[in-house]
Amino acid sequence: MRTRDTDKELLVRKRAISMLVNDGLDGFSMNKLAKACGISVATLYIYFQDKDDLIQQIGLDISRNFVASTFDGFSPDMPFAEGLRKQWENRARFAMAFPDEVAYHDMIRHTHYGDYILDEVVTTFKNVMATFIQNAITNHELKPVAPEVFWSVAYGPLYTLLRFHRERQGLGGKPFQLSDDLLEDALQMVLNGLKP
Repeated sequence: MRTRDTDKELLVRKRAISMLVNDGLDGFSMNKLAKACGISVATLYIYFQDKDDLIQQIGLDISRNFVASTFDGFSPDMPFAEGLRKQWENRARFAMAFPDEVAYHDMIRHTHYGDYILDEVVTTFKNVMATFIQNAITNHELKPVAPEVFWSVAYGPLYTLLRFHRERQGLGGKPFQLSDDLLEDALQMVLNGLKP
């Protein structure tokens, strides 16, 4: 049995993410990946059982890294404004540091791969965030709203700004680069909109 080469495995994962983001699920194959990595197809099977396993394992790693990043320095017991600010900082930092991983996650989240990944990762995330939101409601820092409304108002502006930044253009095709001042302006509007 051949042994695992960590550097080669990292190369495979990086190329797979890039290929899947650029070519989509239909344009991706283990043969194309092996060729892009300069290795044999058999080598891929040292690291992954098959194409589905590769897509799922990479998605799980990205989701776990995202969740860990999101909770860096965050506690569900924080005051709402402080906790939401930390969430925005962490989510923006992750999205800007790992744009291909974010695009990968967005691409597969509405597929059967996304369902598998959510089942594996989301429970802890949901529990922590539910506690944070309930604490904010109990402390009269947040008005009670449906979870979908909360997410749309609390995070929708952040992800729109991050999309403008990733595409390097804002409305009307004007050049756009996200700044701390723009994030702060948007966050303040969100916090004002969510107050009871």
